[in-house]
Amino acid sequence: MSDLMKASQSCQSLADWLCYIEHSHPIDKIELGLERVNYVAKQADLALLPGKVLLIAGTNGKGTTARVLEQLLLAQGLRVGVYSSPHLLQFNERLRINNRDVADPLWVEAFNRIEALRGDTALTYFEFTTLAAFSILKQHPVDFCLIEVGLGGRLDATNIVSPDLSVITTIDLDHQDWLGTDRESIGREKAGIFRQHKPVIIGELLPPASVLERAAELSCPQLRVNQHYQYQQTADNWSWQSDTKAYQNLPLPMLPIQNVATSLAALSQLNLLPEPALLTAVLSSISLPGRMQYLQNKPAIIVDVAHNPQSAHYLATKLSALKPGFGKVHALVGMLKDKDIAQALAPLTCIIDQWHLSSLPGARGASSAQLAQALTPVPCQQYSDAAEAFTAVVAQLQSDDLLVVFGSFVTVSAVLASYHQEAI
Repeated sequence: MSDLMKASQSCQSLADWLCYIEHSHPIDKIELGLERVNYVAKQADLALLPGKVLLIAGTNGKGTTARVLEQLLLAQGLRVGVYSSPHLLQFNERLRINNRDVADPLWVEAFNRIEALRGDTALTYFEFTTLAAFSILKQHPVDFCLIEVGLGGRLDATNIVSPDLSVITTIDLDHQDWLGTDRESIGREKAGIFRQHKPVIIGELLPPASVLERAAELSCPQLRVNQHYQYQQTADNWSWQSDTKAYQNLPLPMLPIQNVATSLAALSQLNLLPEPALLTAVLSSISLPGRMQYLQNKPAIIVDVAHNPQSAHYLATKLSALKPGFGKVHALVGMLKDKDIAQALAPLTCIIDQWHLSSLPGARGASSAQLAQALTPVPCQQYSDAAEAFTAVVAQLQSDDLLVVFGSFVTVSAVLASYHQEAI
């Protein structure tokens, strides 16, 4: 028995297990491939999840699409499990069953099971946690498993399942070191979640040819935005239509309309579109932490996990509408250095009045100096730590100012933790 496996025997708490897994394979070290995870999964049929399985891939919008599907299925009396990543404040957020984060004891039991199953097979942090989540889902049967793809699709650990329905939200440039340098290559990787003769939802407004070609090769029935379903938005409401159903005068949710429309297309394929009154009620209250999330109003503080050019453009659109109502707009930004920093910041340069740049920790974290270089010659303030930066920036705000925190899940997580700690 290796020293590392001996170390696992002393794991008693969730914190112990997360430390052990992180020590075994750092969380920010990416190794794509299905050989390892498939081998371990086969020991206990972990790829055979209960109920109907939806696999959700995309550059942006996976989490919000899963959230809308979850809430609309729960509202119809169905049992739902959601696996997503990364988490913001607590690891437990990565798996919800019936709208509740799975508690520590179930995670500890699951990690023990996976450790026993894997033998000498090394697993990445994401593979280990994915298998543990699937183990929990198998022991707590649900009607629907909503599985958010971690990175790409074809070689992501979640792709060991056989989905009843595959969903692609959006496709843009991100993770180019692993997925390819253009939308065609990235689209091909994400279309790796398609299965022979199984339906697919394509919510991307301009899908790459590689996605459509893969769907045709596998004879997948398709529901495509602006072809099989449409949506329109006004200043006060929005509407959604398909060949069989139409909703009018829907309330504007706190989540991107494009992702909500994609979720409705998925429900249409499942013959589970809700009644208008139920849909209105859910959309009126739905939200997801870290997505245009207001922490307070005076001064206003918003956190958003926008971290690539596509999500930054969406954030810029939302902030442009908000800007006239505030005195000065501040931005606190921390990013990973493998992102297209310049292109992600560019859409916001005409909106932000004062930039505050923070270094992020770890091998993938970009320094504040790297962010400043991408903004040159725009003046900015630099900080070495996101939580300390947040405290310093808040002290500068006037009551009519707006602070938006974005750039990475890591940045938003640090700020949320700092904000809640200060509130105690």
